[in-house]
Amino acid sequence: MTGATILHLITMAVLISAAASQAPPTKYINHTVGDSAGWFFNSTTNTTATNYSSWAGSQTFSLGDYLIFKTSSNQTVIQTYNLTTFRNCSIDDSSNNDTFVYNGGNTVFDQALTIIVPLTIQGPSYFFSDASDGIQCQHGLAFEINVNRGLGLPPSLNQPPPPTYREPPGPGSAYPPVTIPAGGEGTGNSGFKKGASVRVIACVCLFALLAINGGIF
Repeated sequence: MTGATILHLITMAVLISAAASQAPPTKYINHTVGDSAGWFFNSTTNTTATNYSSWAGSQTFSLGDYLIFKTSSNQTVIQTYNLTTFRNCSIDDSSNNDTFVYNGGNTVFDQALTIIVPLTIQGPSYFFSDASDGIQCQHGLAFEINVNRGLGLPPSLNQPPPPTYREPPGPGSAYPPVTIPAGGEGTGNSGFKKGASVRVIACVCLFALLAINGGIF
């Protein structure tokens, strides 16, 4: 086999591998953070259960995927789109629009938790634990990912925004105007027929009253 043939085969193998790695996903994926190590921190040795940056680098994340944090109440799960918040290992200066705290609703120390986080925004996303005044984050309980478009958001996560809130009318507010259809007849309404009016009916009633009292005839 000549050197040119070997070079050609190597080139083909590289191209095939590259194409396979760029193939679009065919399904949504649940990523267990840290795999079997979970999301844990040893406060005695100030070490994490695994290297979470390395774990994140080995994954491909797309819209509609989920991150599964198998952890305990000794750690927190913070998701932020704010790089400054991530680097500070603190949510003190974060915004409600770019940072979210997941605690699983459990405030008892050392209780097992499973926290599920959907990936709903394309682009960079950062995760860390701010427990122990940020020490856990500073010692590696943190990672960043890049979320690809993939298949896009599934219908269950792609809900339309709620309608704009309108202040309900107060006690002093006027009732909304009532529109009377032309001709005085609405659906299911047998009101005044064409040609009749309140004035005509009033005149008829007046004549009847005078007749009864002997005012006419």
